[in-house]
Amino acid sequence: MDAVSDPVDLHQRLRPQILPRPRNADLYARAQREGLSELQARVLAGRLAGYPGELAPLVSPSLRHLAHPEKLADARRAAERIAQAVVDGEHIGILTDYDVDGITSHVVIRRTLVELFGVPEARLHSLIGHRIHDGYGISLPLVERTLALAPRPSLVITADCGSSDEPRIARLKDAGIEVVVSDHHALPLEGPPASAYAVVNPTRDDCDYPDPTIAGCMVAWLVMSLTRGVLLEWGVLPAATPKLSPWLSYVALGTVADCVSLGGSPANRAVVTHGLALINRMEAACWRAMAARLGADSVPFDAETLAFQMGPRINARSRLDDPYAALHFMLAEQDHVASRYLEVLDQDNQSRKAIEADMAEEAKALALPALAADEPAIVVFLEEGHPGVQGIVASRLVQAFGRPALVLTPAAAPGMLTGSGRSIEGLHLRDALQRTFELAPEALPRFGGHRGAAGVGVPREHLAAFRTAFLQAVGEQLGDTELCPRIFTDGELAPHQLCLATLDELERLGPYGREFDAPLFQGEFLVEALRPVGADGSHLMLELSVGATSLKAIWFRALTPGEMPAFGVGDRLRCAFKLNRNRWRGRESLQLMVEHAEPL
Repeated sequence: MDAVSDPVDLHQRLRPQILPRPRNADLYARAQREGLSELQARVLAGRLAGYPGELAPLVSPSLRHLAHPEKLADARRAAERIAQAVVDGEHIGILTDYDVDGITSHVVIRRTLVELFGVPEARLHSLIGHRIHDGYGISLPLVERTLALAPRPSLVITADCGSSDEPRIARLKDAGIEVVVSDHHALPLEGPPASAYAVVNPTRDDCDYPDPTIAGCMVAWLVMSLTRGVLLEWGVLPAATPKLSPWLSYVALGTVADCVSLGGSPANRAVVTHGLALINRMEAACWRAMAARLGADSVPFDAETLAFQMGPRINARSRLDDPYAALHFMLAEQDHVASRYLEVLDQDNQSRKAIEADMAEEAKALALPALAADEPAIVVFLEEGHPGVQGIVASRLVQAFGRPALVLTPAAAPGMLTGSGRSIEGLHLRDALQRTFELAPEALPRFGGHRGAAGVGVPREHLAAFRTAFLQAVGEQLGDTELCPRIFTDGELAPHQLCLATLDELERLGPYGREFDAPLFQGEFLVEALRPVGADGSHLMLELSVGATSLKAIWFRALTPGEMPAFGVGDRLRCAFKLNRNRWRGRESLQLMVEHAEPL
């Protein structure tokens, strides 16, 4: 039997490797010289290997590290056009993506126009596409909906979309509607859309903004901040008009949920840190409603709360239905209104989880031939799959198999497939799709995204050609890189470090997120007790010990429902784990969050 098709060999190659995270020795030493503890220096040196700048803006995030919005190419032109629309009483369309980044962008723009600039709500039009019926960005159905409005807006402001939508922007321009694009997605090779009145995007080649990794909601916040400045210069607004700082609560949520870099980005770290402080004041009904749903012990929120509690609920609505319930939830002024919309989002999230589980199981089965052939990426087509869950399923494939993944399902347009992809470190996914387009342009008429995530539109008849070209493009980037599931840890902790004081020490380096992963450690433990928990018995509650230290632990999704663990009481485990603060009735204790475990 050929080695690559040997199921034993395949199982071995798919077994996760627990490895120490590569560490930058110079940065490790520099961090300790600058007053950080050994453990903090270890964490930094494992995440900022190529970071050339000062550590202070990352270790102590502050809004003073934000660059002025004037540094964004076209920002002044965009702000003056929006300001003119405010002065002249124009009708304005707000057109944003349907995910968390888009929804939070929408809130920032709308609240600024209404509450700070005094624009009547009757002059504003919310234009958010339906993921399934409309598709991403300035889609043709959204254009038609905009043109059908009465009165029709004379200005459309986009956020988190628009950079790749020249044909639709040209259609709006021809109809007398000017478009100001604010976005953060990579621009097409031909550059910014020529028909737009202004295109504000930090990834532009001619843009001097020092951080191209900011999220779409941050671009929108900067543009609206500059618009406030213009209106002050013109004498339209009084000098006492508040700044947009309170809206950084929404920017924090959008930044975390959109998985932009929290590593070498002082701007992203600053807005998330400041935004969390604002959120935890619980001054907006949406935050209070979420805290009530999660329980009193969930407060204060941290970046993980935004990433794993707030974000999925808002995203679930747009994945399965139209996204306006999410917008109404974020804009709610009264607690009972926010709670009513949150109930809708929560039900959608439960449905999303069930759909995701079924699709992930099917996708993993379909991926086996590619894995057996050791192909550099996974491309699966789910004939009955739900397009709203493609990205999550792609993430599950990346986690399980350690290689980039694209999940495709039928699109609303006849003869078309739509897909979402997720990448691994070492592969720029949008660049790979650009190369795919060069190899087979007929197979990829539409694509967009960034390094870690992307979306595609593929004609069904060209699926085989797309797959071949995409695999070639990925292979060219990755070369001989060995592909397998890897779990990189920050090393071991001594038994005396397994305490809340260590967690406090680590939390001072937060926020954690993409490219600044939460600390993960490895160690060997004795199993003192274990029991399956959860509605379907898929989680494991454990009691572990090392020396005289005994600890509670939880391992989520450890088991397939009905399955028994491969170890028992008295066995020794090698674990990859995070430290977690378990709050119960006002009391705190340390709990280990097991990411992976294997018997020794």
